[in-house]
Amino acid sequence: MTTTLRTAVVIGCGTTGTSVALALTLAGVQVALVDEDPRALHEAAALGAGTAWTPGLPPADLVVVATAPSAVADVLHGAQSRGLGHVYTDTAGTKDIVCAEAELRGCDLKGYVPGHPLAGPDGSGQEAAAADRFTGRPWAVCPYETTPEWALETVDALIEACGAYRIDLASHVHDRIVAELSHGPHLIAAALATRFADSSEAFLGLAEDRLLDAVRTAGGDPWLWSDVLAHNAGPVADVLDRVADQLARAAAILREGDSCAPVELAPTLEEGRRGQAALQQAGERRTVRDAPAEDRV
Repeated sequence: MTTTLRTAVVIGCGTTGTSVALALTLAGVQVALVDEDPRALHEAAALGAGTAWTPGLPPADLVVVATAPSAVADVLHGAQSRGLGHVYTDTAGTKDIVCAEAELRGCDLKGYVPGHPLAGPDGSGQEAAAADRFTGRPWAVCPYETTPEWALETVDALIEACGAYRIDLASHVHDRIVAELSHGPHLIAAALATRFADSSEAFLGLAEDRLLDAVRTAGGDPWLWSDVLAHNAGPVADVLDRVADQLARAAAILREGDSCAPVELAPTLEEGRRGQAALQQAGERRTVRDAPAEDRV
């Protein structure tokens, strides 16, 4: 049976929250917005994401907590205590600690479905928000063993309205995956980008586009990313350790300065080339899959 989503409350009017609200509004859902920053709420409403939540509204079909990971448990508990909705989910980029914190905080786990739309890094505020942000993208769901089917059906309706597709993952598996595909690469890109923070314009003008591509993800909100990385510390540290070991070995080879350096560096460069090709092919397949049928070859 398909669950009909008629009303929703979105708590947090950043990039993700505003995008969710825009998608739901476009799908005909009546959306109420909540944010502790009146300016953020006003800007989201001005974009057509919904209207400000007011006391006295009946419980919504769904409440989406779109805050930083460290705030999810408290915001969720507060929303449930106020009876803002019947089913609750979140969009935090980490899941294992968030799920544990919600349980320790005393949240009602029966109506809470942990989730994470895998739609790329957040920008600052609403500037990167879009109703089609999640179209064709996976939406991870990490339910508890006791999560009832009716709660999952409501979250399914959210995912469908956003144009995404659901994938079920254990919370610790989710965190390992995003550490490899997002969190670790973000911190590596940030570390590389620090080399140019105080460089002259004349020097930076000599850079090629490939360098900009390599550090592009470093442009995310530092506070939000610090929160995300701290909530996925172990898996991210493992990624950094492996990359650091590879770089340390490469540095040692180069310092030797002998004729064997090209031969010894080649395996790492070849493996990197294969990894880049695999990522590019995956991206191309996703683009073809998401294209309208009439545009597919």
